[in-house]
Amino acid sequence: MTDQSSPPLPLSGIRVVDLTRILSGPFCSMLLGDLGADVIKIESPGGDPVRQQGHKVNGLSWYFAVFNRNKKSVELNLRNPEGVAVLERLLADADILTENFRPGVLDKMGLTEARLREINPDLIVVSVNGYGSTGPYVDRPAFDFIAQAMSGFMATNGTPATGPLRTAPPITDLVAGLYAALGAVAALRGRDAGCGAQRVESSMMMSMLSMMAYLSSNALATRRDPVPTGNDHPIASPYGLFRAADGDIAVAPSTEIIVRRFLGELGLDHLLSDPRFETNEMRLRHREVLNHLINEALASDTQDNWIARLNQAGVPSGRVQSMTEALADPQVAAQQMVLQVPHEGRGTVAMTGFPIKLSETPLQVRHPTPELGADSKAVLRTAGLSEAEIDRLIETGVLGTGEDAPS
Repeated sequence: MTDQSSPPLPLSGIRVVDLTRILSGPFCSMLLGDLGADVIKIESPGGDPVRQQGHKVNGLSWYFAVFNRNKKSVELNLRNPEGVAVLERLLADADILTENFRPGVLDKMGLTEARLREINPDLIVVSVNGYGSTGPYVDRPAFDFIAQAMSGFMATNGTPATGPLRTAPPITDLVAGLYAALGAVAALRGRDAGCGAQRVESSMMMSMLSMMAYLSSNALATRRDPVPTGNDHPIASPYGLFRAADGDIAVAPSTEIIVRRFLGELGLDHLLSDPRFETNEMRLRHREVLNHLINEALASDTQDNWIARLNQAGVPSGRVQSMTEALADPQVAAQQMVLQVPHEGRGTVAMTGFPIKLSETPLQVRHPTPELGADSKAVLRTAGLSEAEIDRLIETGVLGTGEDAPS
């Protein structure tokens, strides 16, 4: 179901029943909603815990707001059999079910694979979990920090002096949610192509492991762990943070040609005739000496001047920006990556925009973040429940309208 006032988007007409909470699953369903799907977020009484997390403005968590835009909220008690019965009626008309429970929770609710097929044989089930639905860790609770640690990711960050370091964003949640959304779109295409409905699964640990690129490839090839190198690149030199007269510059010379350009701009291209620096392998061995010579040369001018010169020469470089600086960057503004979204009764919410750019059907915030249970009645009417049925569900506490939810 799509708002008639909105232009059609790639997933217009696709209905998602969303049982996810916190982050990995809501990120997946947000992406589907941004692409045009009609996302019905099923929240337990009291709502998604993230409603109470992060900084609030006018009683609204902006953390919750960004990951739950383009959704509708139904407050439903799934611990009550009548609540599960209502959910089944919603699933009968859905294309996708998204969930990020621990494996086996849906079965305990009575929503086994067989039952879901009985309700809706065309339903695509998208599951996001910690470790996957098979293997010895299936029953373990999962969290981003643990998945960062167990995927090998944390051990590659930092330096030998600092030891393992996490990354600040909850990266395993986000990558798992991104893979789940990609899998959902692929499953929709497969269903349309005659492959039938299927289950899609992504997990935090395995998603992060898949992102380890040359670090995992080299470990498989050599059977040795990568040495954490901090801001220096594990397999390229020179590459990393260097010091200009007034601050750091990030420089990424990824090929021999760009290395030559970089050193040439610094007046150091003669170093490539030095046996210590002739090849990337030798530069890695003598990285400390090379970095010192580069920093000496960069100390002659400012960040801005060096960044302008290096980029003009085709050498990727930039400043290390703070979070607020990045959000205010003119390139970010040109890409419309900070949106100002009006929320009735909550003021205007600033949130990050859409990294996916579609030329003919640009993405938009069609629905601001819903209040808890704000769409309960409307969604259930669409599912065919009568006013009397809806009123009875409200009276028995199975269905909430958010009126008593904490702000």
